[in-house]
Amino acid sequence: MAAGARRAVYPLFQRGGPQLRIFRPNFFMLAVRPGVPQPEDTVQFRVSMEMTKLDIRNYLERIYNVPVAAVRTRIQYGANNKRNHRNQRVKKPDYKVAYVQLGQGQTFQFPNLFPEKEQDTETRSFDDFKDKYMEKEKQKEEGDPRRGGVPDWFGL
Repeated sequence: MAAGARRAVYPLFQRGGPQLRIFRPNFFMLAVRPGVPQPEDTVQFRVSMEMTKLDIRNYLERIYNVPVAAVRTRIQYGANNKRNHRNQRVKKPDYKVAYVQLGQGQTFQFPNLFPEKEQDTETRSFDDFKDKYMEKEKQKEEGDPRRGGVPDWFGL
């Protein structure tokens, strides 16, 4: 095993257990909207640092029945540029990012959770009123053209 690599720890199975046991994974996977455009068949996840590529593949295939073609991972190092009240450096935690390429013919697109709404007449009339008011305020700020650029506070 490479230095720094950890094995995933799974719950122990006790033979002849008194009740039916359901094993849920000890991991989390969070689908993240990528910062740069990705191919349609690639999904970006923020995953637990202990998860391996094989764990990610099994998690998606067995729990969600999603065919997975390939898994790529990287570790994103946390920012180290903040300081606390004692002027000590404060580091954000590192996290692992997984890029999962879906199986043949599968695509993924984030749902549009906040679609643009059409403005109703009441909102439109308020916006018109606000624009007119702001225009009047701007004219007041410009001042009197006869003063030749001298500000109002510099008066006689």
